[in-house]
Amino acid sequence: MILPLSDSLRLPTARVPITTETFLSGILPPVVCYFATAFLVLLPRTQPVRIALWPITAVLAFRAATSLDVCMGQPKLDFLNIDLQLSMFCIAVRTLEWTVKTKPFIRVLVRRSSTDVPKRNSMLDALDLTYNLRGCGWDWSQGLYVPPETHPTSSRLAFATSILISGLKYTFVCGAIHSAVQSFSPDTFGSVDGGTIFDDSLPPHLRYLRSSIIATLCAFGIYSILRAAYELTAVPCVLLFRQHPDQWPPSFDSPWRSTSLREFWSRRWHQWFRRLFIFLGGYPLSLLFGRAGGVMGAFLASGFMHHLALLAIDPSSEMWRMLLPFGMMGAGVVIERVVAGNNTGGWMGWVWTMCWLMLWGNVMVDGWARAGMLGGSSLLDSATPVRQPIERLVRMFDRYLHAS
Repeated sequence: MILPLSDSLRLPTARVPITTETFLSGILPPVVCYFATAFLVLLPRTQPVRIALWPITAVLAFRAATSLDVCMGQPKLDFLNIDLQLSMFCIAVRTLEWTVKTKPFIRVLVRRSSTDVPKRNSMLDALDLTYNLRGCGWDWSQGLYVPPETHPTSSRLAFATSILISGLKYTFVCGAIHSAVQSFSPDTFGSVDGGTIFDDSLPPHLRYLRSSIIATLCAFGIYSILRAAYELTAVPCVLLFRQHPDQWPPSFDSPWRSTSLREFWSRRWHQWFRRLFIFLGGYPLSLLFGRAGGVMGAFLASGFMHHLALLAIDPSSEMWRMLLPFGMMGAGVVIERVVAGNNTGGWMGWVWTMCWLMLWGNVMVDGWARAGMLGGSSLLDSATPVRQPIERLVRMFDRYLHAS
């Protein structure tokens, strides 16, 4: 039974397991408010209603993020609580942006075949707005870089088949990488208890070689799981809901080929939260400190969001462990522009980019590892024939480092 509004707005004192009742009373209300605000922002003269609705949405989202235990008491499934917390954070911030918007959003038609003419539908437009984080096909996404399509778009079936195969491939790759990372230290950061990726028993050069390998594996693991989740989600949307393949452009563009930090973060890495970071941190700090302030503000907003993710599994996590590495990514972009302008590139640009990403990526991944994020459930937990060879190979390499 759905609780009265006063009970729904009451702030929680402890997390409760997810059930049908807690889903209806905890998660559904902010989602409904989210969709309602998305619908309203498409209509003229609705800002007063949005202003009245946003405080309720924010409180409901906060309540859902802090009161529900989606992992159902299983520590290895704590990543589900991370997903819930980030989803509610996005709901609160995106509806705030929609609330301060004075003019309605406008849907821009994407490229389609002459036989696939779209029909305007306000409900479908509102639904698209709720999950279309990048703003592909909307007037508010100016400056967004969309990677070139790599899957066939001649038909929905061809697109769905290609993207399904790709999604399954990256699901497997993510599981293999996750197994490898956990095998470096199953009892510390490879478990839900967490621990540092820096092994003090090793001399400095081997210590940071080891941590850099772990950080690099984590980067490719994140790339793989995000790409797999996106591509597997696209399959039913294209086949069942008859969306056009143009509505599902690639999220990544070979990030390892970046020859500048600006290229990495603004073009080749996913841009799902670009708008959110610009609104939350970029705009405010740009008003105070200009372009450099806008860059730093966007990255600090990213660091804050990643800190919120860690709080879902480790309430004692220290904020600086996310603000520092993400802030330094922003500082690197500013330094790069001051020193080289827009001329960073070539092999020297690639070396500079990878070194800076590796330096602060170590700090970033260490923060995740200490919180126990790397010890969660793996897609290959039960795939023993694949997991065991990976574990043996990694442990053999780790013993070699310690024997050197």
